[in-house]
Amino acid sequence: MIGGGCAGLAAATRLAEQGMSPTLFEASSQLGGRARAVSWKGLQLDNGQHILLGAYGETLCLLSLAGIKPGHSLLRLPLQINVPGRFELIAPKYLPAPLHILAGLIRAKGLSLKERMAALRFILWMRLNHFTLSADETLTSLLTRKAQPANVIKLLWEPLCLAALNTPLDSASAQVFLNVLRDSFAQSSADSDMLLPRHDLSTIIAEPLAAYILAQGGNIALNAPISRLARTSNGFEIETADGKITQFDQVIVATSPFRVAELLAELPELKDIAALCTQFSYQPIYTIYLQYPENVELNAPMVGLTDSHGQWVFDRGRLCGQHGLLAVIVSAEGAHQKLTQEALAIAIRKELSHVFPHLPEPLWHKVIAEKRATFACIAKLKRPRQETALPGLYLAGDYTAGDYPATIEGAVRSGVQCANLILSHTNTQVAK
Repeated sequence: MIGGGCAGLAAATRLAEQGMSPTLFEASSQLGGRARAVSWKGLQLDNGQHILLGAYGETLCLLSLAGIKPGHSLLRLPLQINVPGRFELIAPKYLPAPLHILAGLIRAKGLSLKERMAALRFILWMRLNHFTLSADETLTSLLTRKAQPANVIKLLWEPLCLAALNTPLDSASAQVFLNVLRDSFAQSSADSDMLLPRHDLSTIIAEPLAAYILAQGGNIALNAPISRLARTSNGFEIETADGKITQFDQVIVATSPFRVAELLAELPELKDIAALCTQFSYQPIYTIYLQYPENVELNAPMVGLTDSHGQWVFDRGRLCGQHGLLAVIVSAEGAHQKLTQEALAIAIRKELSHVFPHLPEPLWHKVIAEKRATFACIAKLKRPRQETALPGLYLAGDYTAGDYPATIEGAVRSGVQCANLILSHTNTQVAK
């Protein structure tokens, strides 16, 4: 495994579960990729505040395998969007899907009856069409065709799109957005639940999965960037930056797509894949942490924002016991990218003070900018398959072919699929 993010960890965990002894190489000193902790002023912060969904079955299965109890590590809430003074939607848990979503919309505050009915018609249309388009298009195009009012787009569809796809509506893939809604809205009401981490993601994901891999006989090499991947007569050889060469019969490349071309440089059979990976564009995510006095708290662990740089603010005191610490998420590209980090933090502070007038001045702030946080999940995007033209070499990552955008679940699904391909190939050889 080359790469110790969620995809690489998922692949290695699945292989370890089946009795194999995977070796995982990670270029940095820390596992987890974008889902990792950052130490700051004695606190463990996340390099990006994540939201998981009840529909993330592969992720939840993996965490359970590693001994993580979701009820302890994740706060489960029914789907809710609360924008103070503007909009409130809560999906009741006592109704089955999709009635819980329909009931939530009927009772939503901040939308007129006409606007609620338009949103309901759109959901019913999606269900009748099995959440499938005859051809992909941008989400703006689809919402326009389906006569979604501007207020519904602004308060409902745009926040959901940015949270799931991290891509502006004008370029976001409508089909991928419908895939996420299908899995969240159409089967079980629990699938739409929001799962908010109670600890940093290194504690919830990377560390327990790494411990499981090691306990099953796997190997993990940190600070081990790969300088060369080459084909041999019976497999592949991997050379690390320190000159150490190791032979493997099967390899999973689980890095970001912008690193793939360099790794495949000595494999001309995969030049088309390398070229495809260089064509991806990317979207940023900024997380702005603001530390207030410890007695400061919001009336909910997660609150929506509108007419501001950020889309969501999280109360880390309610979630993680980091009292007085708020985390604001700014998804996708926008005007905030023209600001310095200091100016952005000041702007966010002012925006919060308008929404929550009781807030005093923060004691400090910290901006974490992931400028290539996710691939841009645009309409009609070509994504490489996990299985390549070279037997024994696979690609894992949220950017590979699949239903999901750049999410933890997308990465985990890809890693598990690569592992299953290896296991299938191994079992076939044994059967012969």
